[in-house]
Amino acid sequence: MINRIVVGAHYGLKDWIAQRATAVLMAIYTVIITVALLAVRPNTYETWRAFFGNGFIKFATFLAFVALFYHAWIGVRDIWMDYVKPTGLRLTLHVLTIVVLVGYTGWAAAILWRL
Repeated sequence: MINRIVVGAHYGLKDWIAQRATAVLMAIYTVIITVALLAVRPNTYETWRAFFGNGFIKFATFLAFVALFYHAWIGVRDIWMDYVKPTGLRLTLHVLTIVVLVGYTGWAAAILWRL
């Protein structure tokens, strides 16, 4: 019987590119939101609500959150693969991380589209 080691051998360039692409998306969002906030200068709850009620801002914010969560998934998954050796514990941590990040994505959508 061959004893297999469970690692992410098929990861590599694809995830390296995804990590950089999500970082670029988050940087672009930061610039866009900074410029927009400097132009609008919301100072009351109603103006903040109107600012984030704009369809483009909503979409850009949600896209930034999805990029953040995918970026986090790649980084945390690599930490679990590199430093957690027991397979069962590593799988449990992967699943918990996925559940939390998917939950955060749903929460972000609920917050943005509740406005």
